Amino acid sequence: MKTGLEDRKYWIETLIRIIDAPLEAAEARQLKIRMPKSDPDKWERANKDKFAYLELAGRLLCGVAPWIETPKTDPFEESLRVKYAELCRELIDAITDPSSPDRVDFFVTALYGQSLVDAAFLSHAIIRAKTELFDKLPERVRNNLVSCLKETRKILPAHNNWMLFSGMVEAALHVAGEQADVMRIDTCIFQHEQWYKGDGVYGDGASFHWDYYNSYVIQPMLVDILRAAADILPDHAGTEKRYETALKRAGRYASILGMLVAPDGTFPPIGRSITYRTGAFQMLAQAALEGIEVPGMSPAQIRATLTKVIHRCFDSPGSFRDGWLTVGLCGDQPSLGEIYICTGSLYLCTAGFLPLGLDASHPFWSDDDEMTVSELIWSGADRQADHSI
Repeated sequence: MKTGLEDRKYWIETLIRIIDAPLEAAEARQLKIRMPKSDPDKWERANKDKFAYLELAGRLLCGVAPWIETPKTDPFEESLRVKYAELCRELIDAITDPSSPDRVDFFVTALYGQSLVDAAFLSHAIIRAKTELFDKLPERVRNNLVSCLKETRKILPAHNNWMLFSGMVEAALHVAGEQADVMRIDTCIFQHEQWYKGDGVYGDGASFHWDYYNSYVIQPMLVDILRAAADILPDHAGTEKRYETALKRAGRYASILGMLVAPDGTFPPIGRSITYRTGAFQMLAQAALEGIEVPGMSPAQIRATLTKVIHRCFDSPGSFRDGWLTVGLCGDQPSLGEIYICTGSLYLCTAGFLPLGLDASHPFWSDDDEMTVSELIWSGADRQADHSI
């Protein structure tokens, strides 16, 4: 039987395989030169020269943040953590320094707000790793970063999950010691509470979509905004209750994600943005990281589930080309990519690796291997029936 430490070694190796090429390019200030244009026609039609590099930075850092934030007891892993934390800071400098060839615009036009989306993922990274991704930045870089995030205030978010992007940017500015726009934070929380559909699932706006946006964006950001901004929201007692409600719903949704994974590690390729690969399991990964109760799943079961998904998504031939991710879910599958998908978009997959922020001694890693929920059921083992909340 394999151990949690074997799984951890595989996770780290895979994560480094994913992030190496982009971080090395940013360190050399050649991100815009080296990053592949996965589909030149879509790239031009979606104006990706304006947005792709911020997409990559925000999404990559969002998932890597917990790993680089926590010092490791193993000397070799600690040396890796220190190395990649510095490279992540170089990436932030590269995209925010006005003199850098890799500088990106955080505001392009009020009519097209893609930069708000990825500024929010970058903001989520700051909340998850304030020490390594903000406090340890040189003052010059901190000032550049704050100025860039404030630029996105010119963008009016769409009336859907995008409202959380404005709220997340403000939450990060608050964590960074800046004056936050509390109205943007409170409004995005209130509106999503109105869009709750039941049994652990929110609408993406007023509508319900069969996709993984509850995991890509909605629930991880809602939970972390509520926690990060609790002290500035107007009703402290009410905020605590709202947070507890959000956690309960997040745990239920995480359990559903766990049950969607088949014994072979596959999962339903439902809905848009499926090329975010393991990003579809961000809420399950965040539940493990933050100790959110996932009904019916132990930490070792969550580890086993996510490990199977990681193998399915990244071990397939064609998943990488010249060190960069290709568009696909299980290999090189360019037709799965919508018009807005580019190479930079794909790095939200790192959000499936959030539990690397847990110490190797944590039960998530140290407990004996277990069968996933699907493996147990389909092996004929007895198990309590699932129920809604």
